[in-house]
Amino acid sequence: MDPARIAAHRPTQLAHDYSLFASADATAPRVCRDFVRAVLYTHGHEALVMPAALCTSELVTNVHLHTKGAAILRVRLTSARLHVSVFDESPDPPVVARPAAGAVACWGRGLALVEEVADTWGVADARTGRYAKGVWFELRPAA
Repeated sequence: MDPARIAAHRPTQLAHDYSLFASADATAPRVCRDFVRAVLYTHGHEALVMPAALCTSELVTNVHLHTKGAAILRVRLTSARLHVSVFDESPDPPVVARPAAGAVACWGRGLALVEEVADTWGVADARTGRYAKGVWFELRPAA
């Protein structure tokens, strides 16, 4: 077969989709963070590893602290963006804490960190079923 013809049928942008079920366990943030790191290293997106690991850890930690604990992690990677969603069983919307300037707190700043680090983030609640609410973030590789 003609190589030019084969190349013409290849998609210009491949998407890589991954999912992971994280049980209601204190190790879930680490497991999910390591999973996202592995996806990014596998596909040569080392520059996204640190911000993606931080944001993933914050979202999964929120599930562990504020819900029944189990979560579904979804990762979609293209050459243009990384989209990570964390779905849980709680119908309650997430809350971004905004502590007063100079306030000292040991927790409560996770979504504020995600808001600062990610290119964009939001809540996906259009799904139905047990794991209906998802909090997501996106990162884009540097141009």
